[in-house]
This record gives sequence, structure tokens and C-alpha cells, in this order.
Amino acid sequence: MQNELRKQQALEYHSKGRPGKIEVIPTKEAKTQRDLSLAYSPGVAAPCLEIAEDVENVYKYTAKGNLVAVISNGTAVLGLGDIGPEAGKPVMEGKGVLFKIFADIDVFDIEINEKDPEKFVQIVKALEPTFGGINLEDIKAPECFFIERELKKQMQIPVMHDDQHGTAIISGAALLNALEIQKKKIEKARFVVNGAGAAAISCSRLYEALGARHENFLMFDRKGVLHKGRTDLDELKIQYANGKDDMTLAEAMKDADVFIGLSSGNCVTAEMVKGMAKNPIVFAMANPDPEISWEDATGARKDIIMATGRSDYPNQVNNVLGFPYIFRGALDVRAKHINEEMKLAAVKALADLAKTTVPDIVNMAYNEKNISFGPNYIIPKPLDPRLLSTVAPAVAKAAMDSGIAKQPIANWDNYINNLNKRLGLDNQVMRVIGNKARRDPKRIVFAEADNVKILKAAQIVFDEGIGYPMLLGDEKRIQRIAAENGIDLETLPIIDPRSDENEERRNKYADIFLTKRGRRGFNSYESRKIMRDRNYYGAMMVECGDADAMISGLTKNYPDTIRPAIQVIGTEPGVSKIAGMYLMLTKKGPLFLADTTVNFNPTAEELAEITLMAAKEVRNFNIVPRIAMLSYSNFGSSDSPEAQLVAKARLIVKEKNPGLIVDGEMQASVAFNKELMKENYPFSELVDKDVNTLIFPNLASGNIAYNLMKELDTADAVGPILLGLNKPVHILQLGSSVRSILNMALVAVVDAQIKSMAPTDEIVKKSKWWKRFRKDSRDH
Repeated sequence: MQNELRKQQALEYHSKGRPGKIEVIPTKEAKTQRDLSLAYSPGVAAPCLEIAEDVENVYKYTAKGNLVAVISNGTAVLGLGDIGPEAGKPVMEGKGVLFKIFADIDVFDIEINEKDPEKFVQIVKALEPTFGGINLEDIKAPECFFIERELKKQMQIPVMHDDQHGTAIISGAALLNALEIQKKKIEKARFVVNGAGAAAISCSRLYEALGARHENFLMFDRKGVLHKGRTDLDELKIQYANGKDDMTLAEAMKDADVFIGLSSGNCVTAEMVKGMAKNPIVFAMANPDPEISWEDATGARKDIIMATGRSDYPNQVNNVLGFPYIFRGALDVRAKHINEEMKLAAVKALADLAKTTVPDIVNMAYNEKNISFGPNYIIPKPLDPRLLSTVAPAVAKAAMDSGIAKQPIANWDNYINNLNKRLGLDNQVMRVIGNKARRDPKRIVFAEADNVKILKAAQIVFDEGIGYPMLLGDEKRIQRIAAENGIDLETLPIIDPRSDENEERRNKYADIFLTKRGRRGFNSYESRKIMRDRNYYGAMMVECGDADAMISGLTKNYPDTIRPAIQVIGTEPGVSKIAGMYLMLTKKGPLFLADTTVNFNPTAEELAEITLMAAKEVRNFNIVPRIAMLSYSNFGSSDSPEAQLVAKARLIVKEKNPGLIVDGEMQASVAFNKELMKENYPFSELVDKDVNTLIFPNLASGNIAYNLMKELDTADAVGPILLGLNKPVHILQLGSSVRSILNMALVAVVDAQIKSMAPTDEIVKKSKWWKRFRKDSRDH
């Protein structure tokens, strides 16, 4: 059932709205007649003539220099085999997405209906005028070796078959560090490689380039060990036919130093690992099930260093650590090829990066206090923002040193600075938050569970291991809605606050509520009555520790949803008023807006408090707040009461937190125009800084700005995030999408992690639900 549900979610993801995952967006203005005459005829003739005069000008006047083709014939798609070029297209589009989000490289995916390797080569070669680089993908062995070799010979742009070299480069970096920790020399290490496909051959070749001895490799394919007596080996496999004809995998692993798994799941036993040499290294990289599980391998040997292809265990060998940055470096120096020197440079850069101090944002993403180099951290994490500015320059420099760079880099500091600006170091915020949520899931009460959007979001929360959904409402109604929409609620708790079976807990909650509000207008009867309301009941679950966070507001007015949270949970110590903040995910990075939902016309003191609460929350996202306090006035240009209020609020903020980067009052145009700011207001704290937090003078301006950005599709909105509550309750906007609800669930879980500072309750972890939850989220 779960697999069928995930299949449906994947199909909906790819088909919803504009089908597929990619689109083409113009990089130049094309709104006026003049724009169009420059973009096309007659203006376009000018760059055409310049390129005709000197073909290298194609890099100056077109997108070629940042454009990679992801090319496949669909003969080896994932683990699905030869399913054809059309069926492989979703994978190629996905690869293009990864190129873009990790290295800002544009991609056209090209699926070619041709299995003849020589014809395939000719087709790809003919595309050279269009692209700056070629990423070959999902082409079966042994044809993939011939195709890549011939294209590298015949083309003068970078060509790489990532299925071969990506795994080799990433695992090569991990291998160097593992050998160092285990105090082994690579030239003396004995290798057992299970799998003899493209990745296995390339890994072995690269390990040899790093110093491993060819005779120290024993390789296995589906039929057994490769040995000279076999007549079915192709020219590549025969090179690694070092085994004896009757050797088993268990015999080969006896006293081996390194096991490399690129085959199928669960083919290695704990006994085999026990037979390996002292301080063994096991890279079980089959997906989704490794050759031996992390638990079995580490249970068999305490001196082992283990890596897999999975994200839910340490030391994930993930190709996304390599290909985006390798192509970035190659494109930026216009390398003619991706040669051995560039691949080895990537290996060394990755290996060295793992030895440096890990940024807080990475610790946060993986819910660790201090990730550091050692047996459980031999390779950088995929969400490390330093990868782009570390690997790409290393690859670019290797291209220059090996004489294949057509456009050498002169100023490395500027180059690295430009790399960081391409994506914005803060741009991974939701991926970081998602990863952190999955590391310590929390119990989320969904107060409006009789809504199909809520149920869909709750199912995804469960499937992806984000949290433990607890559904409030009439059980029969919820089950009927779920059944009508194919949503699986098996084992998820459904709690009806009105039911007789919950009377004891309801009365307990009512007594606690009466203690809190008994002298604020509520009597005993009203306390019991109000606990039948799902928002009050859910808030009390959070207050009493029966849940970790609550989400509501999809079908109710904002005040009706926020009031129970204030009355039941209350504000944090020292906070007089709560506020609402939106996280806007823009192309330039995350932008935080406050107050957008609660305070109509705050005083200077209240605006200062809102600013300090917003700054605290921004830091919870592991981002340094750089705050602009907005007005229609710039630093005293108007002496109106409204402008003076913002200026006064800023002074209060600086008194309470002198180190906070905050300035105002200022217009929004000044906040985002660095040249205007520097030229006219050089005294400002925000000169040469990228503003990431906006504080609005009143609710009207903040709410209008948020809605304009959202409806004009200039940003994705996450929120509103409530600031100042003592425990996590977050309010949805009326009519929020499933995606918005899911994003709020991520925020709620991380908020709960911070405010509880304790792992999920042990009672929950012992439940049947929790066991199934952890299994399913790992499988996913």
C-alpha cells in the first residue's frame, strides 16, 4: 500500500501544473518592441556576425558557456534497465534540476533513440556547437566506455559519463580518508570489488590512479569471480581477472582490507566482514539496499569504517557531491576535456574538505552538535554549502595546470566570491530544515484533520519521516475522506475531542485550562465546553507534553486559531506580544518578513520586540540576520510620527542587542540597492550587505507586501511562523496548498526540536506506529 501511495505522489509531482520539472526562462528583457528587435531580427544579426568572424565569441554572446546536455539512450535507467529514451526522460530532467540547484548550470536533456554506439557518437558530436559540456547518463556497459572514449577524442568540450566517474570520484575521496584513519597504505591494501559494471571498473581504475596496485584487486560479477579461465569476459573485465576459478566471495574477503560493493543488496554477511583484515573498510553502495546493512556490518566489527549510498546513515557516497562542481569548474575555464588530473583534483578537494571544521548550517541540517573528521565522517555532506567554492576551483586549477583550459582564471578570490553569489550560501535553507526535521521527528497535531489537504500533507509527513501526525476530528468522517482519496491512515492516531472515550483527558485538560484562565472570564462549565474545540484541545496537548507541535488555521479565521494558542500556551518569558513572520524563498535567497499577521499598529517598543523576535527566529534557520526596518523615509528624511517611530524602534533594538546588524528607517528600494545605499548613506550598518530580514512599520504594509510577492510568483512563501509563543503552534493561511502545509510541518518540527531540546518521547518510539514509521522513512 505504501509503495502504491508513493508511486501516486511521484506521478502527481511530475504531472501537476506544467508537466515535467524544467522550463526555459529568458535572461534578457523581452517586453517592448525594442527588446524584441534586439533579441531577434534585426538586432540579433550583430552577434551572429561577431561569432562568424571568431567562433570563440559564441561564449560571449550566447548561453553555450553555461549550458550542459544531459544525454541518454535509456539503455540503463536507474535499476530499471533498458526502458527506452522516453521512459528515461524524467531521470534526465531530474539530473538537470540537480545541475541547476547545486551549481547554477543550465541543462537541456536530450534523449536519443539510438543503440548503435558509433551512430550515437556521431549524433552527440554534431551537438558540439550548442553546448559547453556533455553529461552522458544511463547508457549500458560496455557501450558506455566506447561512447565516452570516442566523444572525448572527437570533441573539444568537456564530456563525462557520470555513472562511471561520479561514484569513482566520491568513493575515491572517502577511500583516502578511510585509509588514513585506519592507518593503511593504499599501495598495500587488498580490494574486493563486488560488481563489474561501468561504475566498478571506473572505481577500480581511479583507485589505481590514487596508488592502489592492480594485482591487489579481486572483482566479481553475477557469475562469480573474474578469472583468466572464463570465456565470457569482455576486454574491460578481462583486465581484472585476477581470481582463481573456484574462489567464492567469502573466500575473497578473507583478510581483505577494502570491500567495494556496486552490485545488489544483502549479498554480504556479517561472517564475511568478520573475516576481513584488521581495521576493515566497507563501502556497500548498492541502492536502496546495500550489500550489507549498516547495523550488521558495524555489529560484526567495531574497528570497521562503513559507507553506503543511503542518506540515513553516516558516510553517504552520493554523486551529487561531484558532477555539478566538476562541470562548474570545467565550464568556467572552458576546459577542452575532463581529464584524469581534474578528476583527481576533485577527489583531493573532497577528501580535504572533510577534514576542515564543519559549518554550523551543516551541523544543523543533520541535527548534530559537532560533525568532525572520523570514522563516521569521511566524506562531506551533500548539503555542505562549501562544496561549490571548494571543488569547482580545484577542478578549474587542474584544467589550467594540465594545459587544457582555454580561459584561465586570473583572480581566484573574485572567482570564489562569484561562485558563492551564484546560489547564495543561504539558498539551501529549506533543504537544511527538511534534513534537520528528519533527524529527530516530532509529534504534530493537525487540528483540522477532516480536510483532504491536511490528510495528504499528514501522509507525506509520515512517508518522508518528518514527524508523527496526530489527527483531530470525527474518526468516521476522517476515515471516509481518506478512503475516498486513497490516503493510508493505518496506525495513525485519530483523536476526537468530543468523544466519550476522551472524556477523562478532556476533563483533565479543562481543569488545567481553568487554572490558567479561571480569573480571566472562564468558569468550570465553560472550560469543559471549550475543550471540545479542536484548536483548544490540540493546544492543550502541546502544553501538557502529549504532542510536540500543532498546526491549524486552514479553514478558520486567523484570530479564531491564534486565540486558543495564546490562552493555553502563552508567550515566552519576557515577551509581551506575539508576532507573525513569513519566510519568502526568492531566487536571491531567503527573505524574512515581519510582522505580517498579528500587530496592527505597533508602538516603537513593540516594533523593537518584533525585530528582536524575528532576529532570534532567523538565527534558528542558521542564518545571520541582516535587518532593514522599513518606512517611506530614509534616515530622517521625514520627521513624521510614523517615520520617527521606526527610527526610535531601531534605537531600542540596538540598546538591547548592540551586535545585531540592523538599520533604518529606510525605504525598501534603498535596502536592496547596494550602490544607492553606499553612495548616499555610507554610514549605514547595511552597506555592502545583503539584507535578508524586513521589518514593516505596521500590519497593513507587511501583509500587503507578502501577498504581492506571493501572488506575483516572485517567491514561495513559508508561514506564517508565529514568534513569541512558549511552545510550537503554527497557523496556516486560509486555503493553503498541500506543499505549504508540508513546509509548515517542517518548520513546526524544527521549532519543537529547539524548544523541547529533548529527543522524541521514548514511549512514542516503542509504539507500533513508530517502528513502522522509522522503517518506512528509511526505505523511502
